This record gives sequence, structure tokens and C-alpha cells, in this order.
Amino acid sequence: MWLSNFTLVLPNEVVENGAVRVEDGVIAEIRSEPVEGPTFDGGGRLLMPGFVDLHCDMIEREIAPRPNAMMPIDFGIHELDKKLAAAGVTTAFAALSFATESVYGHVRSLETTSAVIRGIGSLRDELLIDHRVHARYEITNLGAAPTLERLLEEGSVDMVSLTDHTPGQGQYNDIESYIRSMSERRSMSREAAEDIVATRIAQRQDPEIERKLHDVVALSLRHKLSLASHDDDSAEKVAAMHDLGVTISEFPVTGPAAEEACRRGLWTLMGAPNALRGQSMSGNLSALDAARAGLLGVIAADYHPAAFVPAIFKVADVASGGLPAAVAMASSNAARSAGLMDRGEIAVGQLADLVTVEPGSVHRIRATFRGGRIVYSDGTLHPLMAMAA
Repeated sequence: MWLSNFTLVLPNEVVENGAVRVEDGVIAEIRSEPVEGPTFDGGGRLLMPGFVDLHCDMIEREIAPRPNAMMPIDFGIHELDKKLAAAGVTTAFAALSFATESVYGHVRSLETTSAVIRGIGSLRDELLIDHRVHARYEITNLGAAPTLERLLEEGSVDMVSLTDHTPGQGQYNDIESYIRSMSERRSMSREAAEDIVATRIAQRQDPEIERKLHDVVALSLRHKLSLASHDDDSAEKVAAMHDLGVTISEFPVTGPAAEEACRRGLWTLMGAPNALRGQSMSGNLSALDAARAGLLGVIAADYHPAAFVPAIFKVADVASGGLPAAVAMASSNAARSAGLMDRGEIAVGQLADLVTVEPGSVHRIRATFRGGRIVYSDGTLHPLMAMAA
């Protein structure tokens, strides 16, 4: 199968009117000029590698669109699958938490999260895109550790991140702001919020937390999984995480944290919505500022997969390397940081996971291919052979 007359976003350059041949789901040949009789004529549209999303929080919204409206898990997984394909995502790591005290506590119980993880595994072969599991281990939730360890031993987890939402550090380093937000969000008195915050800070001193953290890290590394730290807020925090074996710094909160991550060779990951908006919703480090400074390595869907394409163009305007570098943040860099070497580039031998994009005032995804097979189309890109028939 030939895809011809596309503007190809290759690892280090953009080639206009190029062509790609796909055989058995793999890229077999690339040309810098159109070919005759292709299966698809791109009409000059962009052809990018499919996006590899290391952190997507969307599954919970599909399973529980409202707090008291739980949907069947398999239904939710299939619905998310369609949305991700339409957003150009061809490999997705569902970020799943065990954190019953969070605002999503109704779907983050040990039982529900375990069921979702196993559901993804059981449905994997029938879904449109490649779904994997990113287990978020809240290190203060000691009760979750045995469940996570069982899932790791089963081989049900593909990536682990270490999170610590104790007030006074990380994403919640402003305790006063955190108390005020909790009081408003949970409709509780300030005094009640203060009590909860004080309890969480005190609980963080439990020495069992560090012991269990090292157990989970050791088990993850034994299974050769990528390890990420979450919301690093200082160079010291990054150094500690690096020494544990972490290779990805997710959503660094400050510039110095991102700088230290890069200095130590960690991948820095930030959200596509942050890049699209030009600012963090929590007032933390801007992804665009990080890109300008050469501190951004990977972008992820976070809470809004459709932000991938516009975020790529935003990053391309400010990052060294332009569009190829920005696309790599959503594809090859993400794949390599997760240990996936067979995807993420338009290059011979790589999986034919591809996204067709039509630039405009609103950049539109016209089709998504996984292994050379269309898994999403808005009807704009037509197979010429089928039309001729």
C-alpha cells in the first residue's frame, strides 16, 4: 500500500509531496516524490507518526461520567478507544490510580482500578489502538501497595509513576491555597480542611512509606518497566527520584526541577493542554516556557487527548528543531522513554502507525492508521482504489 503526495514529518526534516509504502503493517519504503497509483493520495496533507500517549486520565470519565453514574468497564474502554483514535493516538498508557481520597475516589478504589487494569488487558486484541497501563502509585497509600504488587507480578502493568500529593510540596506546595481549594471543592468548613491537611502531613512521616516505596520500585525495575516521578518541584527531589531509578520526570512543577531532570538525563514530560493554553492550570511551569528553554522532552494527553495536534504546532513555534522536534515529543520521544523501539517515527522498519493532519485555523486530524489499517477517518481521505472500483 502506498500513501502518496503527503507532506512527511520525518525525524529530522519535513518532506513535501513524499510517499510511504506499507507492507504487513510496517513502513517498507519512503520516497521524496509522489508515486503513481497510490492507495491514498494525501493532497499535500501532513503525515505524522501516531502519537504515543504516556499519561491519559480519560478512562475514569468514560467509566464514571458523573459521581453516581457508573458505566460498565468494557463499555468505557471501548468508548475511550474511539476517542483516542480520533485524536491521533495509536499507543495509549491509561494512567490509573489507587487514591480513594481524591475527587475521583468513586473510581479509584482498589477493586475498580484493578478491574479496569485487567479489563484493558483482556480487551487489548480487539481495540482500535494499542492500550497499555500506567499505574500511578500514591506512595502514602500503603494499603494500595499489595494490590499493585500483585498486578506487577501478573504482568498487567506497563509503566509505573511515583506520586506524592502530600500538601506542602510538589503540586500542592502552597498549603494555604490547597486548604482553600479543598474547602470549596468538597463543600466543607475551613477547619475541617485544615484538619485533613494536618493529618496528611503527619502521616507522611511514617517510615513504612519509604520502605514500601523501595519495594515497589525494585519490583518495577525487575519487570523492566519505565519509572516516572510526578510533580517534581526541586532539583533535590529530582536527584532523589533519579537515584531510585526513575527515568521520566512527569509534570515538573518548576524550572529548576526540569533543568535538573535534563542535566541527569531524565525525560521531561508535560501536558499537551498546558502547551496549548500556554500555561499550567495549577500555576506551575508552562510547557511552552519549558520548550523555549530546551527542557521539554515529551508531551502527553493528560486530561484532553484532542489537545495533541494544536499543542504540537504551538511547541513547533518555540522549540529548537521546529515541527519535527515537536512531533517527536508526542511520538518517538514518548515511545523511547517507555522502552518502545518499534514505533514513533516515519522510518523504514517502524510500525505504520500514522496520522494525517490538515493544517488550518483549527488543525484537523483526517485519518489515523494503526499498523497500516485505518482506525479513524472523518471521510476526507478516500482510498483511491476503492473509489475507482
